[in-house]
Amino acid sequence: METPIVRHIPARAVARSARARTVSLIGPTTVASGLIWGILQPWRLTLLHPRGQGFWWLVLEPPLLVAGVGVIFALVVARPLLSDLEARDAAPR
Repeated sequence: METPIVRHIPARAVARSARARTVSLIGPTTVASGLIWGILQPWRLTLLHPRGQGFWWLVLEPPLLVAGVGVIFALVVARPLLSDLEARDAAPR
């Protein structure tokens, strides 16, 4: 009886370089820091007490801006940059 011990590992599961891991963690780290900032300093979030505040004052709150920048970085900057890094690593030297 023969059992296959070695399995095929998909190319996506191959370990990433340190640069790729760093770039992929910048966005989530920024979002987490914005959320933690909002939790640690809730008086900065005027959404919790919006009396007398205008629309832009409610939207442009520093913890929300930090979290938004993290999301935008992860979606707009990190994805194309990661694909370029993976293509560079896969190219023969």
